[in-house]
Amino acid sequence: MWKKIVSALIILILGASVAFFVFKTEPKLNNNFETEHSFFKKFPFRLGLDLSGGSHLIYKADVSAVPSGEVGSSMDALRDVIERRVNLFGVSEPQVAVQHSSLVSGADEQLIVDLPGITDVKKATEMIGQTPLLEFKIEIQKDTPQTATVDKDGKVNLDINSQFVSTELTGRYLKKATLEFDQNTREPRVNLQFDDTGTKLFAQITKDNVGKMVAIYLDGAIISSPVVREEIPNGQAVISGNFTPNEAKLFVGRLNSGALPVPITLLSTQTIGATLGDTALNAGIKAAMIGFLLVVFFLIFWYRLPGLVAAVSLCIFIVIILTLFKLIPVTLTAAGIAGFIISIGIAVDANVLIFERVKEELHSGKNVADAVSLGFSRAWYAIRDSNISNIITVLILFWFGTSLIKGFALTLGMGVLVSMFSAITVTRIFLSTLTFIGEGKIARFLFSSGLSK
Repeated sequence: MWKKIVSALIILILGASVAFFVFKTEPKLNNNFETEHSFFKKFPFRLGLDLSGGSHLIYKADVSAVPSGEVGSSMDALRDVIERRVNLFGVSEPQVAVQHSSLVSGADEQLIVDLPGITDVKKATEMIGQTPLLEFKIEIQKDTPQTATVDKDGKVNLDINSQFVSTELTGRYLKKATLEFDQNTREPRVNLQFDDTGTKLFAQITKDNVGKMVAIYLDGAIISSPVVREEIPNGQAVISGNFTPNEAKLFVGRLNSGALPVPITLLSTQTIGATLGDTALNAGIKAAMIGFLLVVFFLIFWYRLPGLVAAVSLCIFIVIILTLFKLIPVTLTAAGIAGFIISIGIAVDANVLIFERVKEELHSGKNVADAVSLGFSRAWYAIRDSNISNIITVLILFWFGTSLIKGFALTLGMGVLVSMFSAITVTRIFLSTLTFIGEGKIARFLFSSGLSK
């Protein structure tokens, strides 16, 4: 019995600690938030575009060099790169959408990017970043006309860019980039490793251009033009130039974060306000609190002592979920909050199943301790099956859904998993601890349904 009491006390202390953390890290709850330690200031709730506003960016993608049959796949790849760059963990819910040329004027595609919570346009564009456009070009045929200019002294200067022609090999086929240092000069250089497709393209380019230059372009400017000595079949290329170590490190990081398959240009930026606004957000929080209190009142009225235990378990469930939202962190939108509220209902449902089974065992003549033990054991299968079906649904939504749907699926899935812990572990420990009150009429009254037969 003492072990159960100690376990219950530990859970209560941990629950209170988690609740204290949520309170200290939320400026809407903690009036002294500005004077708190810097540790607590790192974990405020992150609100989505519909609740906190953000930045709306429109990019133009230049697909003039992309074959018509590959425009769609190139734009999809561009969208994936941008989304991955601003949402490394898939939880900040950026909205990145492709607007095809059939819907806009001109031959170029457009990319629409909405960044929740980022109202500083400059910061938003820095988050997107101009990921390097890496291109490999080969020398033109000898009889191909070249562009030349004449300066004021009458000197003819050939345009170096006109001496090279584009190939299919771009940063799109880059697998990874690493920073190295020349063993002799100690100058930094960047080693490129292509994927399978890029390896084949690079091998063919070097095979066909032995003794010729292959120019490496970065963002439209030539940075290196080595002469090919022999075919390179392993898909590795080295870029050396006037890099400082910091520049080379930054260049490698930008390449690895996702090389853009096509060049993009920022067309317009706009800072947008919250569509629901603070008023609606506060009203939603107020409604959630009222609903929670009504549910707690019903549980205590209907199930008496088990209902009180369920209310405590539900409070622990809520503070655990809110803490996870802060620590991951999860960007909360209206859809995400809806998933969280549904998970509260699922947590209540698990407790109802358990208490009804306990009530049935009591009616069959079992003592309180045995009724609690059997009630949990026999309710577990229904709880397990219902939660597995919920998790399967969540995985499907998260896998195939848009960013908005993923936010709903994420909060719902987290709620389902934590609700299983709170219902099976927390509630069971508390109820098992309370069976010490004995087997008298008072005990059976406290553990029976308020309107039982």
